[in-house]
Amino acid sequence: MRGAKSAKWVAGAIVVALAATACGGNGDDEGKSKGSGPAGYVSIDVGEPQKPLIPADTNESNGSYVIQSIFTQLLDFDSKGDIVYTNAESVTTDDSKTWTVKLKKGWKFHNGEEVTSKSYIDAWNWYANIKNNQQNSFWFQDIKGYDDVHPEKGDPKADTMSGLKAVDDHTFTIELKYTMPYFNYKLGYTTWAPLPKVFYDDPKAFGQKPVGNGPYKFEKWDHKKLIQVKAWDGYQGPNKAKNKGVQFKAYTTLEAAYKDVVSGNLDMIRQVGPTDLPKYKQDLGDGAIEQPYAAIQTLTPAFYSKTFKDIDPKVLQGLSMAIDRDTITKTVLNNTRTPAKGFTPPGVKGYQNLDTDVFTYNPAKAKQLIKEGGGVPGNKFTVQYNTDGGHKEWVTAVCESIRKATGVDCTGDPKPDFATDLEARDNDQVKGMYRGGWVADYPVNANFMKELYHTTAEANNGKFSNKEIDGLMNKADNAKSLDESVKAFQEVEKKLVEHMPAIPLWYYRINGGHGKNVDNVNVDFHGDLEVWAVTTK
Repeated sequence: MRGAKSAKWVAGAIVVALAATACGGNGDDEGKSKGSGPAGYVSIDVGEPQKPLIPADTNESNGSYVIQSIFTQLLDFDSKGDIVYTNAESVTTDDSKTWTVKLKKGWKFHNGEEVTSKSYIDAWNWYANIKNNQQNSFWFQDIKGYDDVHPEKGDPKADTMSGLKAVDDHTFTIELKYTMPYFNYKLGYTTWAPLPKVFYDDPKAFGQKPVGNGPYKFEKWDHKKLIQVKAWDGYQGPNKAKNKGVQFKAYTTLEAAYKDVVSGNLDMIRQVGPTDLPKYKQDLGDGAIEQPYAAIQTLTPAFYSKTFKDIDPKVLQGLSMAIDRDTITKTVLNNTRTPAKGFTPPGVKGYQNLDTDVFTYNPAKAKQLIKEGGGVPGNKFTVQYNTDGGHKEWVTAVCESIRKATGVDCTGDPKPDFATDLEARDNDQVKGMYRGGWVADYPVNANFMKELYHTTAEANNGKFSNKEIDGLMNKADNAKSLDESVKAFQEVEKKLVEHMPAIPLWYYRINGGHGKNVDNVNVDFHGDLEVWAVTTK
């Protein structure tokens, strides 16, 4: 999610803090949010969400942090990427095509309404309907009847997907169009959360003041400054809040957030910026956090742009080989990233080091490939990034590496915050390449390919399209077992090197931390700080 958790786009550079690092802020005192908040509450730097707080319209890390606190889906993952049932008692299948969901009884929404099979079925049908224009509607395309509610053109032929059927209040079935052995893993993404009846009265108003079924109850949203949630006593999931509430505070820079952690005005920072990386372990002591997680940074061409429309993949391979990943990760990124050897990061099923030199620095070969491919039009291109995520330093270094190795002029195209960056991507306004940071929504390699590079993928902002790749992905989806599907996607990954839908740069590590007023700050599989487990001293 953009980095996800939609598969979620991540905002943070230096670390996809989320992966996403704060955006927003009002510019006063460097965007600093002052005060420690109500007694017993904990605070974390999370910027302004791009969209209203509706699960299926959130696929970036700022909004995802808040959605995860207010809503709970059927299942989640532990730190190793294994399934943990939350609202579901079980999710089972005999043939990987029809799945049976049994819900835990006694679960309620924050307004007292019971969570039932209908709560999920109605929500999924609404999310998928093309009229509702949800960013994550693509996630429901595997379900039988999706094409009736979300046709490629025109109005829906139906209001409901025929593959969803309620057996009773706490049991329902999901019939897919085809077999998909990893479908249960996809259900761990927050876009599958249920909705209460009140949502349908006024979805727009609901997005500003959501009512969920998660560990926290919504309290207030002071746009571009603060979102506040309160621990909900009625929550029955395994991730019940151990504090009284959370304040998600927006900052204009990582440096401003870091200062507040050091001074005690902020409890947690998801990602320390480049300026403070050399000293954060000394400053924060036991509060410093460094841990790898399933996320990757890429440079993604906008294949609709004048620069990269109909570009020969050899040019992109050459640009990849012009990037000195080893030096940049060791110096600019202070050893906080691991150079990428493929499109899929460690920590997910199917991770592999690809047997290719395309990700290895080789100026002579880089220059040769670019020449063979016909060169970069105008011999120059830009890299779009958000300035509130600590990306400027490494974008500058990458461009300088390309320029020195090949003579191709590369410059940064900064956007003031993550939301503005995403809007440009969503509206096909990227002029050259954009910084792509993606964090796992579920721990299977398909998530780093199908959700990003399939022609129909919602997060395919570069508009990469290749019929052969689409066909191989669809075939991998239809494998008889999870292992076979994972192996098939490994073959897809090898083919991606030939077409270069993006240039993998490095795998992420979270480099964040917390102040002295809180304890029990842990990192989950997605690289998020588990705010529910944090305790105050």
